[in-house]
Amino acid sequence: MQFIPVFVLMVLFFVMMFGIGFILNMLMKTTWFPCYLFVVVILPLVVYSLWDRGQVSFLNHLGSFRLVDYLTGLAGLAGAFISGWSIQKLRKGGFKMF
Repeated sequence: MQFIPVFVLMVLFFVMMFGIGFILNMLMKTTWFPCYLFVVVILPLVVYSLWDRGQVSFLNHLGSFRLVDYLTGLAGLAGAFISGWSIQKLRKGGFKMF
């Protein structure tokens, strides 16, 4: 595992989930919805779509993920969390648009 591609992938997922979460927070007037969306919908959907049902069991499929996959998922979750945190701070700071 090389460090630079993994770092770039983590930054991309962080920025992507931060941006999507920030926009969803502004449009839907929620704070933590993007975190719930990422954990409840996006992660299971990705794991299920990558699973080759005829070849391996689901537990073996989960065991086949490597460190880079988990780091990428954690970076996306961190981006969703930071977007909710930043929207919350902006609202407490008096920005009514958020």
